[in-house]
Amino acid sequence: MKIWIALLLATFAVGASAQCTCENLKWAVCDDTPCQCSVMVGADEKQFLNCSKLIPKCFLMKAEMYRARKGLSTRTGGKPVKTAFVDNDGIYDPDCETTGAFRAKQCNNTKECWCVNSAGVRRTDKGDESLRCEKLVETYWVRLELKHKPVSKAVDAAKLQAAIATAIQNRYSFDKTLVKEVEYDPEARLIVVDVQKEKGDRKADLSHLAYYMEKDVKVLPLFKDQDKFEPSVDGQKLEMENILVYYVDEEAPTFTMKRLPGGVIAVIVVVILAVATGLLVLYLARRREQRYSKAEPREMEAM
Repeated sequence: MKIWIALLLATFAVGASAQCTCENLKWAVCDDTPCQCSVMVGADEKQFLNCSKLIPKCFLMKAEMYRARKGLSTRTGGKPVKTAFVDNDGIYDPDCETTGAFRAKQCNNTKECWCVNSAGVRRTDKGDESLRCEKLVETYWVRLELKHKPVSKAVDAAKLQAAIATAIQNRYSFDKTLVKEVEYDPEARLIVVDVQKEKGDRKADLSHLAYYMEKDVKVLPLFKDQDKFEPSVDGQKLEMENILVYYVDEEAPTFTMKRLPGGVIAVIVVVILAVATGLLVLYLARRREQRYSKAEPREMEAM
């Protein structure tokens, strides 16, 4: 009888241990007494996690910085752009709230500071420690520009939005109704996805979705499951080879050129005008050829 009891207890222990995992973060360490998962974010500093949801981006960035300092496996990706802007500063060591939200003011352990949005992306010029960031401005809209690898048969554009929305919901446990529009340029293999919530909504965090998807496409998945984000249209999987994320905040960013020398500013303005003229000519030519042109740069102000 004692042997049977011991076997049952051993079986239960194995089952409990198997359930004590963090599927949403491959670096997490879990124990089952009771089950609690955490990740190292500093020397002798653990961050405890709620693995039933996507891990907040702020915690993920701290974990990546710690791993990079320790010479552990990590690869990064990211960048910023306009009133829709991209993250061009890349990864840094952020200050996080206990909830996992970014603090509005970030300094990266230096005396140079800046203000960020809810996605942790810089939205102001950099300043000294006296810089004031009165509140954390919410990102309510992200545009995902995805490019897929060549496929064997044409993609049915009419079915693409549903396929993208379903893949987002299944992969990231994200509300697919927030996928508002999907446009497709088959010649460029470019998919433009607008994910948008109502202004004032603080339930859905678009930065979590965007960061996990960036890692899926550009680098290595953050999930324990190392599958990729691959929407399926008519049984054909679309394997992504590139992604660019634009952020649109409830309030426009406040970047300026005041810290650049006058001559440099003049050169930048000339280059921008030349590029803009070239893009306009290219855009008008392509509009004559096809109905939809490659994600033309349009201002993504409040709608």
